[in-house]
Amino acid sequence: MQLTIPASLELLFDFSSLESELAESKTPLLPLKAAVKSIYEKQTQQFQEQHNIVHLIRERSHAIDIILTLAWSYYNLGENAALLAVGGYGRGELHPHSDVDLLLLHDAEHPLDIPIEEQSESNKDFVENLQFFITLLWDIGLEIGHSVRTVDECIKEAENDITIISNLMESRLITGDHILYEQLASQLSPRNIWPTKDFTAAKIQEKNQRYRKFNETAYNLEPNIKEGPGGLRDIQLIGWVAKRHFNVESLKELVGHNFLTLHEYEQLENGQNFLWKIRFALHILCRRHEERLLFDYQRELAQQFGYTDCEGKLAVECFMHDYYQTVMQLERLNEMLLQYFQEAIIFGDADAEPKKINRRFINYKGYIAAANQNIFRNYPFALLEIFLLLCQDPELKGVRASTIRLIRANNYLIDDSFRKDLRCRSLFMEILRQPFGITHEMRRMNRYGVLAAYIPEFKQIVGQMQHDLYHAYTVDEHTLKVLRNTRRLFVRKHADELPLASKIAHYLPKPELLYMAALFHDIAKGRGGRHEQLGAIDAEQFCQKHDLNLRDTRLVSWLVKNHLVMSMTAQRKDINDPAVIHEFALLVGESHYLDYLYMLTVSDIRATSPKVWNSWKDSLLSQLYNLTKIALNKGLDNPQQQEECIKNFKAIALGKLTDKHYSQAPVIELWNTLPDEYFIKFQPEEIVWQTEAVLNISENDTNKSPVLPLILIRTHEERGGTEIFIYTKKEDYVFALVTSTLSQLVLDVTEAKTVSSSNDRTYHTYFVLEEDGSAVTDNDRIETILKSLEDKLAQDSFVLPAVSQRLSRSQKQFSLKTKVQFDEDLENNQTLMTITASNRPALLSHIGQALVECHISLDNAKISTFGEKVEDVFVIRDKNKQIITDIKQQEDIRRAIIRRADEIE
Repeated sequence: MQLTIPASLELLFDFSSLESELAESKTPLLPLKAAVKSIYEKQTQQFQEQHNIVHLIRERSHAIDIILTLAWSYYNLGENAALLAVGGYGRGELHPHSDVDLLLLHDAEHPLDIPIEEQSESNKDFVENLQFFITLLWDIGLEIGHSVRTVDECIKEAENDITIISNLMESRLITGDHILYEQLASQLSPRNIWPTKDFTAAKIQEKNQRYRKFNETAYNLEPNIKEGPGGLRDIQLIGWVAKRHFNVESLKELVGHNFLTLHEYEQLENGQNFLWKIRFALHILCRRHEERLLFDYQRELAQQFGYTDCEGKLAVECFMHDYYQTVMQLERLNEMLLQYFQEAIIFGDADAEPKKINRRFINYKGYIAAANQNIFRNYPFALLEIFLLLCQDPELKGVRASTIRLIRANNYLIDDSFRKDLRCRSLFMEILRQPFGITHEMRRMNRYGVLAAYIPEFKQIVGQMQHDLYHAYTVDEHTLKVLRNTRRLFVRKHADELPLASKIAHYLPKPELLYMAALFHDIAKGRGGRHEQLGAIDAEQFCQKHDLNLRDTRLVSWLVKNHLVMSMTAQRKDINDPAVIHEFALLVGESHYLDYLYMLTVSDIRATSPKVWNSWKDSLLSQLYNLTKIALNKGLDNPQQQEECIKNFKAIALGKLTDKHYSQAPVIELWNTLPDEYFIKFQPEEIVWQTEAVLNISENDTNKSPVLPLILIRTHEERGGTEIFIYTKKEDYVFALVTSTLSQLVLDVTEAKTVSSSNDRTYHTYFVLEEDGSAVTDNDRIETILKSLEDKLAQDSFVLPAVSQRLSRSQKQFSLKTKVQFDEDLENNQTLMTITASNRPALLSHIGQALVECHISLDNAKISTFGEKVEDVFVIRDKNKQIITDIKQQEDIRRAIIRRADEIE
């Protein structure tokens, strides 16, 4: 056969000589395999030389057409059969490792579901050659997806599956019987199957299901560039519906149908080309079909595309910012165009009279619409009014597509004079004061570009990634999730999620102040400097411009400035210590400040990542809130002293023990062996639990020393975790051994406390969580933990177990230098050691081993994990239980910890 080969394809391989070689060859395997390899290598080189991405994708598709045509011809499959490209390949779009989707169409006289030995003699050769053909395609290095069907089978499958009809709509003939192909094409029209209305509704439902898989956001930090919101699939969706409704072959033809402006088409095309470049590069980098823009690849692609570190941002952050800006534009366009299609196709035949809402807006078929094309030009404040009206009328389903386009086209009207307009300022504040719809409309304002236009500082965080494992979303997406979380606290049906916060919400006087703090709490991220301080200035100026009184302005600004403090206090400090509570209460100052800060803090943490919030953090923050509320009610000039706290805790615990028929004498005798700090570190209920356990083993072993260690485990519902109590002989290595064992059991230690008694015994308490952040509740699991700890602690010598876990794929992409900082707490005769390091398996046990080497006593540990980073605080003393002030000794500890931490792979 004679093929016409374009000159551009001859640069990829000498196809003319390939035909001759195939004609003389006994097998097509080696020549075709060499051709496929050459195409891949030459295109890789061309991509690196920055050839046009559209040409590369189209030329690869064309080149594979030729390879398939030659293979088809070699096996003489042309009669009564046709080879069709479907799906993306049918559109002529082929990336280096994309599936080559094929339909092998045959007539009913060649049934392929019959075993070859049962075929008629006339069919055997065809069936056998077809099997050889399919095997050959895999052997030469093509990743094919194929089906073998008749025309009737295709129609039957397509009638029941929206994905199949979508693929077949894009089919094109590569080679073979064109009459057979035309028979199929003629039966695929909307007149025969999938009328346009049904097709469009099904594709929109399919899109909604796809979005839910990605948490309804395009801003996941490891996005799927094909399937995620704003990805390539969204562009394909527009193409499918357009082809079905208008019978057009390209998106550009929609401009002629007045469904797309030229500018919007250019945005779609530019966005698609940008995503194509990333996808092409991903396939080359991974040497396989890969659609996820994982952390593993982001840095390398940023460098490959020429991004550099600048203005306080990493190159990878600049690259991902461009990515998020692109998918955001595509997602917005997709929403508007699908709305157009719904109005024209699904709702087009429904008669409805527009209902007047006011002079500027109408309700048309349940969608709000501008009364005429000049509304926003004549009444700029209507750019905010429309969102207020949507809040006020829950029956409105959304914004009419033509009005979405008008909003986008008139965003330029939101300038300084617009922001100074009393009507605009009043409308924005009125939106925040609505009882319903605030989250929905703020999200809509963000999608339409209104929010970033009205708050210029917000524009800087749109699409801004936070390159770490702690934050799962971009800054703007995180901010809107915080806003959503604050709103949920006021909705009764969600009251069981956070009972304390929901209770506070019922008497919070001005919820809009909380919402404003949510909008501004991270608004200064990425500018350099302390974002909470810079954001507080922005918030203060915004409040002043919106005529808030001085008291409200100060509250909002204070919340933004201190939005991290409550979380840090709860997770890094000993909140059982009255001094810590007093210090925090002094910062807060007033009860209503505490209410707002608590609600903002829990909403912020819950919006960081689906995996961050757990019952342990809930318990810590609730405890800090309640203790601080008591301190504020008591008066800041009359703080509770440690002596008073110790006396109260002892009295409460002793009362509970006597109620359980324990005599006071042995209890007091036992307590006299314990330092005062024990009664600060532990709550009365914990003191009772531990005292009972120790007294019981002492009573059972009156004639001899009790068998140690004593280990108890219980699920602590109020604390949201599982508590492990270990009573044993005083040994410095217990912390290292216990944390190593718990790490092997894949348990996360959140807090550790150690107190030594005067009779050479040590009280250890560990709070642990499962890997998913839940408490350990399974009895068999608890028994396994108990047995493992007993076995390890029964050893005569200290042997640290081998680390069984390894760094995860994501953790390997983030390497932090281990930092150790010492602070002297002279009042309590102790040293605070803060360790910042990469989150690695068994890190705690390695730190414990370093402390053993340096003869350091550990009193307390607060464990805080932020994605790939840990910030742990340890209370330590030297072997004589004294504060560590010697610089050389501190440096020795620092070196030992860094060396141990760096050993973990």
